[in-house]
Amino acid sequence: MKDYKNIKTFDQLIEVEHGKIGTESRNTYEEKSQMFIISEMLKEARKAAKITQEELAKKTGTKKSYISRIENAKGNIQLSTLIRIFEIGLNKKIGLTFL
Repeated sequence: MKDYKNIKTFDQLIEVEHGKIGTESRNTYEEKSQMFIISEMLKEARKAAKITQEELAKKTGTKKSYISRIENAKGNIQLSTLIRIFEIGLNKKIGLTFL
């Protein structure tokens, strides 16, 4: 049984639920979290541009089903494809930060 009584921060909760940084469970959690964030950013940007998934797919040389999978945080996406979708398809610049 997990011990929640001494948890005071979100980071502590994540560690209790998914383990320490570098563990398989924590890495999986972090990957899924990042994919969710990307999916929400893509949905928001596409809707703000007032284009459909199909229109975005045509502009970027992908398929509607691929755009849908990304927006639903399913599967993996290559960085080059992500850049193409945002920069060519949505006229948005992408920046990366490494911590």
